[in-house]
Amino acid sequence: MGKIVATAIAALLIAIGCVWTLQGLGYVKGSSMTGSTLWATVGPIVAAFGVALIFVAFRGPKKR
Repeated sequence: MGKIVATAIAALLIAIGCVWTLQGLGYVKGSSMTGSTLWATVGPIVAAFGVALIFVAFRGPKKR
């Protein structure tokens, strides 16, 4: 997977994770997800996957 594609997917995961976290904590209103502890837990996990994807994408293959 190219670095640009991986970075775009990672940025999307981080953004979605942040929105879900804020909705779960009740800071973003107007959804059935507002105030739900499930989304306050799932959001940071999704954001962490995004951060991990960035590290993997930029680490690249090891040279011999």
